[in-house]
Amino acid sequence: MTQHNAMTPQDPMTPQIPMTPQNAMTPQDLVIRMLPPFGGWLALAALALPGGSPLRGAAVAAFLAVGPGAALVGLCGPALRARRAEGPVERRDARFERHSDLLERLMLAVLLSIGAAMLVATVLIAAQAFSGDRVLLTLTLLTTLAAFCPRLRASPTPRTAPEAPPRTRKGSTL
Repeated sequence: MTQHNAMTPQDPMTPQIPMTPQNAMTPQDLVIRMLPPFGGWLALAALALPGGSPLRGAAVAAFLAVGPGAALVGLCGPALRARRAEGPVERRDARFERHSDLLERLMLAVLLSIGAAMLVATVLIAAQAFSGDRVLLTLTLLTTLAAFCPRLRASPTPRTAPEAPPRTRKGSTL
């Protein structure tokens, strides 16, 4: 029996990608990636509760507010992290960059979720098939699909001429 290392494919028709720290998924990454779809399936399960139940309303509202958007932001995560926020000239807060990026991703998740809910509801109204349960089911399926999609990679930074002015970074005051 021959041994195969990670760099040589076992079958010449299907090349293998070597597992490096850049493309390896940890169990924590998998859990974080599956949180939005889990919230959607939990919201669908909460529909079995009585109509006026606060738990039912909370589960559905929480998923509709951030679930689909969180899956989409996670899908675009590496591309979003390629350009980090730049703080003001006088650095009063050393954690500005981290907090600014977290706030940006949170707001983007909320706005994408609202937009996805409106889009799905509009399509279902146009198809004369609108109901709250169908909107929730469609968004849950789309969120699950987005969670299983491969992450978008960041594009390389464009090379500029040496005499060109430096590009302003995200969050800068220039």
